[in-house]
Amino acid sequence: MRVAVAGGTGAVGRPVVEELAATGHEPVVLARSRGVDLVSGAGLDAALAGAEAVIDVSNRSVLGRGKAVAFFGSVSRNLLDAGARAGVRHHLALSIVGIDRVGHGYYQGKLRQEEVVKGGQVPWTVLRATQFHEFVLQTLQQMPKPLAVVPRMNTQPVAAREVARHLVELVLAPPRGMAPELAGPSVEQLVDLVRRLLEARHERRLVVPVRLPGAVGAAMAGDGQLPAGPGPRGTETFDEWLARTVTRGA
Repeated sequence: MRVAVAGGTGAVGRPVVEELAATGHEPVVLARSRGVDLVSGAGLDAALAGAEAVIDVSNRSVLGRGKAVAFFGSVSRNLLDAGARAGVRHHLALSIVGIDRVGHGYYQGKLRQEEVVKGGQVPWTVLRATQFHEFVLQTLQQMPKPLAVVPRMNTQPVAAREVARHLVELVLAPPRGMAPELAGPSVEQLVDLVRRLLEARHERRLVVPVRLPGAVGAAMAGDGQLPAGPGPRGTETFDEWLARTVTRGA
């Protein structure tokens, strides 16, 4: 099967492409580096020629509601419109657990993405997943040294490569609408994960836990980003991921 992967050069996109190739399918990467602009739609029609399915794992690290809504809305509409013209039979979008319970600006963009997908012409599946193990490293890299100001957040992190494997399984099956939420094996506190990452990297930084104000902070510190019901669970723990990635020099 020829499967287009929007955002196929990113943290989840790369393992999705690898998993598709390993299982005998033909991945097509949709990214600017491959001549496709997801925001404007330039290059999409040519790239989707012959594709039977699309996996959308595109992303942009924007915090403001307006920019997030504009990005995810535009990308989703362009993918769905071009997919309909190309005869795509399955559109699969990766979303985030808790976006309807945590009023974060970025999450409003993901909600718009889901709305557009549900209203499109292509049969669809949406998979909500919890934060990735890799999110902890990304959080740390965004903090200027010597401090690490980390929000208090309960999370049930999952390895990106397990998310990729599950996405490929879903895209090869019939469209199913909202799929059961995917999460990792255990509930963790983000502050603790950052401290463990620093220790594994032999890096000395002062970790400063903060609780974000208002309803957003309360939801993050509570169960707002944890799965609301049963569903598939990853098996790789954060410490197992840490041992694997630190060994590779992450």
